[in-house]
Amino acid sequence: MQVVQPIKDYAKIEQIQDILRRQSLRDWILFTIGINSGIHLSDILLLRVKDLKDKTVIRVKEERTGKEKTFYLNMQLKKGIIEYIKNKNGEDYLFPSQRTGNPIKRIRVYRILSEAGKLVGLTDIGTHTLRKTYGYHYYQRTKNVHALRDLFNHSAPSITLRYIGVDDHCVAIQ
Repeated sequence: MQVVQPIKDYAKIEQIQDILRRQSLRDWILFTIGINSGIHLSDILLLRVKDLKDKTVIRVKEERTGKEKTFYLNMQLKKGIIEYIKNKNGEDYLFPSQRTGNPIKRIRVYRILSEAGKLVGLTDIGTHTLRKTYGYHYYQRTKNVHALRDLFNHSAPSITLRYIGVDDHCVAIQ
């Protein structure tokens, strides 16, 4: 099993966003929601158009825990979503398969991320990279490992730090 890492370099994040935006607005929105929310991919894939239409604050009930998670859409993401959903029905999945209309599969997301990652020189990315990237950058901004531990439902701060690729030997956990 491949261990994936967060994308720590903002320039790489921007390069991947540029690649995805050129290839598919759907893929760009998926990536951008993932790195800005910390939500499990399985919950992101179940989002419907009505869950984001005309909203800035998004609430998602996690399938695994039943907990409600909240995230905010920045202006760039909100504009992209408005453009993307303009001709879609509220009940449509936000990230549908072109063939079935059901949500795309996890393996498809992996391929999208892996291909874009390779184009910018990253080989250790996958579906968990979205969540790990959110966590890494949240931690770098706030140093609040306890909030991340709660968001990720980890049992200990050390697990969270290891998950987001921070060397916990150099971090004092408060």
